[in-house]
Amino acid sequence: MFHYDYKTKYTCSRLISMDLEGDKVYNVVFTGGCNGNLKAIPALIDGWSVDEIEKKLTGITCGERPTSCGDQLAKAVREAYHASKETILA
Repeated sequence: MFHYDYKTKYTCSRLISMDLEGDKVYNVVFTGGCNGNLKAIPALIDGWSVDEIEKKLTGITCGERPTSCGDQLAKAVREAYHASKETILA
């Protein structure tokens, strides 16, 4: 399992932590933000692939912000996936 932490931008949450096994995402934890929503998202997407998460969450905005916690998660899982591949090759 590969662990990754992603610093969010333009959202109430400050950090997204997750584990990857191949392209599957597990154990997502948001730090900061709307407590209820940020417990629901990880419960719903646990075990989803990076592609599935990107397809469902990319482009979602929050109010006037250009992004949202869901959109940031889509960015985070792709970045984590690439980082996990680089670690394997190193």
